[in-house]
Amino acid sequence: MTEHTKVDFGADSVDGETASTPGPTVLEKAAPRSERMASNKIECNACPVLCQISEGRTGACDRYANADGRLIRVDPVVFLSRASSPSTSEAGASNANAAIEFGASSEVRGPAAEQALFVTGVGASSTYPDYKPAPFIVASKLDDVDMITVVTEGIFSYCSFKVKIDTDRFLGPEQSNVRCHGEIVGHVTTAEYGSQMLSLGGVHHLTGGSKKEGRVTCDMMLALGNKEAVELSIDGGASLVIRAGAAPVVDGVEEQRMRVGCGSATIGIFAKQWFGHADEVVVVDDHITGVLTEHQAGRCLGMTRSGVKIRGRKSTPGRYFQVANPGTGWGGTDIQDPLAIVEGFDPAVARPGMRLLMVSTTGEHAQWYELDQDLVPRITAMPDAVRHTVERIGENCEPSLATVLFLGGAGGSLRAGATENPVLLTRAIKQKLVNVTCGGAPAYVWPGGGITVMVDVSRMPDRSFGTVPTPAIVAPIEFTMTYDAYRDLGGHLDAVRSLESVLANGPEHTEGAPLARRTLARNPDNPWPLAMPPMLG
Repeated sequence: MTEHTKVDFGADSVDGETASTPGPTVLEKAAPRSERMASNKIECNACPVLCQISEGRTGACDRYANADGRLIRVDPVVFLSRASSPSTSEAGASNANAAIEFGASSEVRGPAAEQALFVTGVGASSTYPDYKPAPFIVASKLDDVDMITVVTEGIFSYCSFKVKIDTDRFLGPEQSNVRCHGEIVGHVTTAEYGSQMLSLGGVHHLTGGSKKEGRVTCDMMLALGNKEAVELSIDGGASLVIRAGAAPVVDGVEEQRMRVGCGSATIGIFAKQWFGHADEVVVVDDHITGVLTEHQAGRCLGMTRSGVKIRGRKSTPGRYFQVANPGTGWGGTDIQDPLAIVEGFDPAVARPGMRLLMVSTTGEHAQWYELDQDLVPRITAMPDAVRHTVERIGENCEPSLATVLFLGGAGGSLRAGATENPVLLTRAIKQKLVNVTCGGAPAYVWPGGGITVMVDVSRMPDRSFGTVPTPAIVAPIEFTMTYDAYRDLGGHLDAVRSLESVLANGPEHTEGAPLARRTLARNPDNPWPLAMPPMLG
């Protein structure tokens, strides 16, 4: 079994924490010793791999270790503070990430203090082999209402990431394979308004292919979830560098702007601003190219048609499909010269001196022309009033970002950790009696059967995700509800503990060791996790 030497547990510090900080959390004793296991090893039963870990070393996941014959969870449990920053009066020294490392404490905490802290699943440990309650089932109060939060780390084999890439650039044909280090890890899915979409990971890539495919997919998903940059390539398309919350890099070029809209929408938005300054405007777009004087916006303004003839398939007046092939040029097409989509001008309508603006949907490309005596467009200096409208297009384009959403199915282990009758938890969630969060970030629960959650990883604490070598992703999840709701769904009431007890003694199934923990300020974009769904802002 693979062993790591990342952590020396005989040292004065662990993972950069000072000796005054509580050590890693001691978990349930290891599984019964195999007769074939060396005497200096213990077996970790936190996942199906069952690593046999030598003293002072971690298992294959780097999350569990053997410290003096005890199985410990290496990472501290992450708490969230309701305040904008944790109180220094109850905290230890700040680290470089502004997280607060709490020292051991047995002080009595009143209701106000209990309402100010939330236990997340980050670092909490899992419920595998599923028959035991969640590591933390925490009692607290919200406005004098008794609340329960079931806290765990889930082992997700059935999970994926949906990546939204704000760009008009052609990334690759729909259904094309997406690769990481040469292995197929996902595919291109349907584009959305101003964004290209990828579906990455999933059980078939994790477990349905070769061992290498599964390992590469798992590593890629771990990096994406933890907001690290990932290099990808698309068959028949572009190379990408993607990081949650950062501008995507397409074929070595960092994207700057998300388009303001398709060509038709851009015409509608800016028609009045062009009126009187241009005789014709063509907004080049891979999906719908707009022509101002033919468009309903131009007609409503009383504009006279210019006689321009556009290549492609006319859909409705002023709206053209398939003017060019997809690409990384003007408006997400493969053209570098916008006149490539112009077949000419109708001499019965057009006249010399007509003014033509050709512009892309982001304003990054723009050219000003005037027709000569032969009705041929000639490049001339763009008037300031027209340049201002082009700049206005750019001003209305939001920054191009990559958004990474974790999508996972909360299956047996998570539900069994909350109740002996799992369907009652599912029903309570669908009835909005339970607030589901991931690392304290709000999760969207999909309709239909099961508990399928989706969460924006940028709203989760850093390093929220881990892996196990089965391979699968480990992600935090919390179920918060009133005490009465938890009782009614058959929850493990005998495992409920106060926050004071959790702080002093660590998770259930421990030997009473102080809890290794760190407290982070709540993400200001997130509602307080203890709030029930109707109370979410």
